[in-house]
Amino acid sequence: MPSTQTTKKAFKAEVKQLLHLLAHSMYSNPDVFLRELISNSSDALDKLKFLSLESDVLSDDNELGVHIEADKDHKTLTIKDNGIGMTSEDAENNLGVIARSGTRAFIDQLAKAKDDTKHDLIGQFGVGFYSCFVVAESVTVLTRKVDSDADKGVKWTSTGDGEYSIEECELDQRGTSIILKLKEEHQSYLEDWKLRKIISTYSDHIGYPVSLRVEVKDEEKKETEIKDEVINQAKALWTLPKKDIAKEQYQEFYKHISHDFEEPLSWSHNQVEGKYMYTTLLYMPKRAPMDLFYREHKGGLKLFVQRVFIMDEADAFLPGYLRFMKGVVDSADLPLNVSREILQTNEVTKSIKASCTSRGLKMLEDMAKNNTEDYASFYEQFGNVIKEGPSEDFENVDRIYELLRFASTHQSDSKPSVALKDYADRMKKDQDKIYYIIADSYQAASSHPALEVFKQKGYEVLLMSDRVDEWLMSRLTEYAGKKFQNITKGELDLDKPAQEEGKEEAKEEPKEPEMTEAEKSLCERMKTLFGDKVKSVRTTKRLISSPCCVVADDNDMSNNLRRVLQEAGQVLPNQQPIFEVNAEHPLVKRIESMDDDRFQKYSNMLLSQAMLIDSGKLDDPAAFIATINELLTEV
Repeated sequence: MPSTQTTKKAFKAEVKQLLHLLAHSMYSNPDVFLRELISNSSDALDKLKFLSLESDVLSDDNELGVHIEADKDHKTLTIKDNGIGMTSEDAENNLGVIARSGTRAFIDQLAKAKDDTKHDLIGQFGVGFYSCFVVAESVTVLTRKVDSDADKGVKWTSTGDGEYSIEECELDQRGTSIILKLKEEHQSYLEDWKLRKIISTYSDHIGYPVSLRVEVKDEEKKETEIKDEVINQAKALWTLPKKDIAKEQYQEFYKHISHDFEEPLSWSHNQVEGKYMYTTLLYMPKRAPMDLFYREHKGGLKLFVQRVFIMDEADAFLPGYLRFMKGVVDSADLPLNVSREILQTNEVTKSIKASCTSRGLKMLEDMAKNNTEDYASFYEQFGNVIKEGPSEDFENVDRIYELLRFASTHQSDSKPSVALKDYADRMKKDQDKIYYIIADSYQAASSHPALEVFKQKGYEVLLMSDRVDEWLMSRLTEYAGKKFQNITKGELDLDKPAQEEGKEEAKEEPKEPEMTEAEKSLCERMKTLFGDKVKSVRTTKRLISSPCCVVADDNDMSNNLRRVLQEAGQVLPNQQPIFEVNAEHPLVKRIESMDDDRFQKYSNMLLSQAMLIDSGKLDDPAAFIATINELLTEV
């Protein structure tokens, strides 16, 4: 065999840190390294089987499977498959780099986490191949891509200390072998009984035979034979009748396809026979992946056609607001050569997507009704994704409304546990609107001055503080015949009775509250002082203990939405807020009689105070502080 040059390379910084953290974390269940490696082998076999649909790549070796061999003398464990294999470039891309968004954030969280939470974080991200460094002091990968020459094999080696070496080698067969040199404390993974148990527990559902090389004593011949024994059932789980599948099997299959370390919250297994024939197995995860809101995030289901693997992350079968769901679709009607582009326009795909969407919503409806604790846990992780639904799925918008949860003034904590139906059931008899407020945090929303009159009169207000809430409320205009009202926009009069049902009256423009001559004079004086800083100045009935606030006009963009868009880098046209004063507040009464100099200082202070409460920042905070300090010296 011709000599080849070995090249040493450094892992990318993120991989180096991840390997260090994995090796030194108290990894609560190291058994899963074998599940991860067997899953990777299964994926490689799936890809080869798909490739064989277009070319004759299986002619020399068509018995696909995963083979495991323990060598106690050399303290090595080998996991081998005859799948698609890798080129040198593939090996570098797949083994030397984590090609995943959110890696940096994941590593930072893992480094800060306590030992008893590291396992959850690892499962939240999914580390795949790198989990083998938990049990191995060194790892060697021998691989050869299908249809490549024997001398184009690749040998990849690393001890997980920040570097790896890669070189070409000669390999007789395609596929990949991963050879683990086990650490002293993990020598038990060389025992047959332990390997059997792990394979049966985690990989029984793999669609290819997983064989283990074992020693078998022949009592008649009085000698020991070496044979390969198939350990798993090697049947695609979703093809089995539901009554024959145990809960534990469903859970382990989820971990196999998702590379998650936690069990799913729920699942739905359905076989459909009618105009189209297909099987779906859908899972609701417990925890959101680190990259769920990254633009590069890839979601979707595994697609099979007549049990032949076609593609990972087929996103045409779920709407964007359910992109976190995992599972399998197996269709009897799609062509084997289907592409992502064809999926987007295919009638079969549209039918399956409608079914998967409906079943996904049904899973959530059942959870919300029958297991409120699980749904609260789910909503904490995925609630902001569900809020995207009304803008995307008009057909199911009413079902999505019922799944939404909010914080409100009815409760004392920030947990989003109030359903719209809960709010509607508690509405006052004469209440004709559903009131809400959106701010940049729960604290800002729950302490906003605009809430004061609602609390005094006993009206419940929904408290929103997520960025997506502004877009949600642009779609969520009414529920159960009641319109939504942002309490920081437009006029407000809670004393006005609701219009009687069925009584037709001409729609009147909202009238400003009647003001005394002194109040009119105060408002005019303030408007002259503020100039273009505000659209208008008026007295208000929405304040009880606060002297002032700013609100947006009915047809203007809310101040909070402007803040969100500006923080996202958008340039917006100028928009003046409406400045409202509480004419009954002692400070406002004092300002009325002040001379021009003190009136200017106190009025500007009040406006800055209102802007600070509403948006959390000021254009000129130094000037505000200077005014406060100057006024304090006069006390």
